[in-house]
Amino acid sequence: MNDIRGLPEAARRWVERQLADGERLVGVTPLRGGWSSEMRRLDVDGPGGRRSLALRSFVKPFFVRHAEGLLCREADVLRLLGRTGVPAAELVAVDPVAEHCEYPSLLMSLLPGTVRLDDEGAGRRAGLLARQLPDVHRVAVAEAERPRPYQAWTSPERVTPPTGTGRPELWARAVDVIRREPPAYDGCFLHRDFHPCNVLFSDGDGDGDGDGERNGGAAVGGGAGLWISGVVDWVETSWGPADLDVAHCSTMLALLHGVPVGMAFADLYEAAGGNLADDPADHLYWRLLDALGYAPDAEKVATGWRELGRTDLTPSVLAGRLEAYVQALLERYGG
Repeated sequence: MNDIRGLPEAARRWVERQLADGERLVGVTPLRGGWSSEMRRLDVDGPGGRRSLALRSFVKPFFVRHAEGLLCREADVLRLLGRTGVPAAELVAVDPVAEHCEYPSLLMSLLPGTVRLDDEGAGRRAGLLARQLPDVHRVAVAEAERPRPYQAWTSPERVTPPTGTGRPELWARAVDVIRREPPAYDGCFLHRDFHPCNVLFSDGDGDGDGDGERNGGAAVGGGAGLWISGVVDWVETSWGPADLDVAHCSTMLALLHGVPVGMAFADLYEAAGGNLADDPADHLYWRLLDALGYAPDAEKVATGWRELGRTDLTPSVLAGRLEAYVQALLERYGG
């Protein structure tokens, strides 16, 4: 739907109060690919011409309950990132407890670019991701502005191996790795959910106009002029080890594109100037702390991927890739 009827009445009135004099809302388009929230593109026309905004709304009960903390954190982060070179959206307004809208919502500028999830060009895009991430980790913040300390997304007691695995000893060994106390680390600014679905790419020829899913669009391929035009979804921003952001992106790459792509990401990150734990055992801890959070089959994230065309990522495919990735991590870093 590309008219304003695609926006609930209360949200429409709230959005219109945020517009400049003479501007009016002329179009609403649902954006695909989100898992935690509903995303809409809002087209605005006015004396200065046409522009587009993005509206994030939490509608699932779990996220509605936690919306105040999540959306206020994202609003604070977007304000902070406006002082940096990280390509993030500009905050327009936030309604974290649904005081004005039907659901807790955040309104921001729409970034150009498209999400690229196809296998073609995956290695090149991984290199671009690896060069972008150190810039995120170098964001300087005063102690009073630091985001919350990172939260682990799993624990030994919560890990569920894939059903029917022929390698129960592999999973037991992996779980034993994360039974230890977390390694000491030098903290830095973390995106905490940095992966291909939260990064927008544009081509040098001006491809990527922001028409699609997330805070951008969906497309395929990627030529020599490809570049990162936006990093989105800052609700989980945290303070913690760089290894944890690298671990998360590596897991997602392994599930999306295969184990070799996921295993190569940490090397690409270090080649781009990023710093990781010196001790392989410490690095293994962070990598498995992330990967084991997606056992048994990563179905939670794959639903959005399949909406964007990756129908090949069935539960059995994801379970097999996750197990192979865990094995590769133990072989490389486990001694």
